[in-house]
Formats: sequence, structure tokens, C-alpha cells
Amino acid sequence: MDYDAIDGLEDVGPRVTVRQALRDRADFTLENIDLSFANSLRRTLLAEVPTMAIDLVEVQVNTSSLADEFIAHRLGLIPLNSKNVDDVSYTRDCDNCEQYCEYCSVTLELHARCTGEEIMKVYARDLVVADPRPNEWVGLPIITDSLGLGSVICKLRQNQEIRMKCIAKKGIAKEHAKWAPTSAVGFEYDPHNKLKHLDYWYEEDPEKEWPKSVNAAWEEAPQDGEPFDYSAQPSKFYFDVESIGNLEPDAVVLQGIKVLQQKLALVIQELSGDDRNGEADGFGGPRSPDGMQAGDYGMDHGYTTPFGNTGGQTMYGGGTTPYGATPYG
Repeated sequence: MDYDAIDGLEDVGPRVTVRQALRDRADFTLENIDLSFANSLRRTLLAEVPTMAIDLVEVQVNTSSLADEFIAHRLGLIPLNSKNVDDVSYTRDCDNCEQYCEYCSVTLELHARCTGEEIMKVYARDLVVADPRPNEWVGLPIITDSLGLGSVICKLRQNQEIRMKCIAKKGIAKEHAKWAPTSAVGFEYDPHNKLKHLDYWYEEDPEKEWPKSVNAAWEEAPQDGEPFDYSAQPSKFYFDVESIGNLEPDAVVLQGIKVLQQKLALVIQELSGDDRNGEADGFGGPRSPDGMQAGDYGMDHGYTTPFGNTGGQTMYGGGTTPYGATPYG
């Protein structure tokens, strides 16, 4: 799938070439953009695309051999369907509750008891989504194995039981890795190293010790004796986005572009002096699910922590630490 420029018009805009599109992977190239934008998109795909993940676990019964915190951590890492996640509010922005409700969360119930002599495995399929919820997809456990079991949560012996109430919230991987939409984002440019951005270390022959990537076939190799172009800039970038299943890879990319638009809208708002409670023409950047209110720790767009990392300050004020002032003031 190649989105070329229309005949007769100058090719000045970004150009996308999809080389491979699978259920959990998208391999594509971006052209006619600069390195800063391409790298911003890569970082956004990794850490700032909102998804759903279990954030709170209310343990009612746990007689298994695993501690409550151990099981809660495993539950948080189970991928949950995040299709149309925009229908879910961030907990911090929800006007209907202080901790969680049907507008900013999804409730999942887990109840399992072993009555036989053989060891019983509890799987992600045993999580039951309770109604109401923002839409019909969000919050469902992602199960991709052929048996339809999903991830193993724990194992139970005879007469052992677990009963838990799990609260899934909307968040981003910049807050915690459980909200990550991707397992990896491959990123490369200049596969022949024409720009000399890489200084290869080698013992005898760099060509043998540093084999070319598959992307090298998409560009012309440098000619022997070709003069170095000091003004050359990279303009073609190779992306390989691998989703963990909570979002389709094309949806991850689209959400990443949307997040970049939101962040730029906030910058424009600040530069223009338009103060509308952190919203710029309907754009509100990605946020953590905590109930922390904006303003509690100064200017906040979703990444402030209770330790006050705003403007380089620590929770102890300025550049000081609990052991006294730092050498940096």
C-alpha cells in the first residue's frame, strides 16, 4: 500500500508506505519528514498512547500460595482490549466520582476455587467483565492462544480459593509499563550509514561484522569514492510497530499521531496566552489515572507525581535533598 503524491503535484507532504500489516504488527516507512518528528512519533508510540489496564485490586479471599501483591501485579500486566478507549475518562478528570465509576473504569470479577486433587490453573479467561462499561469492547482480556485460555494468573491446590474485584483504568506507559500498547517499536534510518551518524567498531572488516538490515534493500548503496554530503539530512524512516494486542497496530500509530497533535495544541495554547484549564480546542494530553487534581502540585498535564517534579523542583523544595543542599543549588 503506497500513498504516492497525486500526479502533477509537488511531493511536499509526508508519505507513508505500508510494507506489511498483520494482526499484531505493522511495518511501514515514513518519508518527507525530519528526524525530530520521526523520533517524537517513536517515543509517543512507546509511552504515551492511552490504554486500559487493571490498576486497583480489591482482595476479598486469597488462600493461594501467592501474596496479594504478587497476584495484583500479575493482573495488572494482563492486556485488556482498549478499542475506543477515548470513551473512557481519566479518573483525575471524572466529575462523577473520587476513585472510580462506570465512566472512568471497568470492573472485572475473578473467582476461582479448586475442589479436586489436581492443581488448578487460573487463566485470564476467568476474568468476568461487569456491566455497565463505556463500550462493548473496552476492558475485555486479550486472549490470543489457540486454546482460548490467556495468561496464567496463579495455580490453586485443593480447597484453595481466590476472589478479587479488579478495577481497570485508563493510563499511559509513561506512568507504568502495564499501560504500554507496544512490546517493541523498531526504528531505523540511513541503513547504509551514508550520513556517518554511526561509528562502527570493528576488528577486521566492518562489512562482515556489521551486516546490513533488511531496510538496506529499500535504498541505494553508496558508490565507491562518492563525496560526502555535509548538508544531507535523513528523510526516510523505517518503523516496525509490534502491538501486545490491546490495540491494533494501525490504531496505535493513529493514536500516537493524535497525542502529538494534542501536545502541540498545548504548546500553542501556552504561547498564545490562552488559559482554559489545560484544554486547547478540545485537546487534552494523555494523563495518568491517579485521582490527583491538576493544580495540587503546580502546572500539570498528566505527568506530575506526588513528589512534585514540576519545573525541576523536588518534594523538599528547590535543589535541596533531605541530606542538605546539592552542589547544583
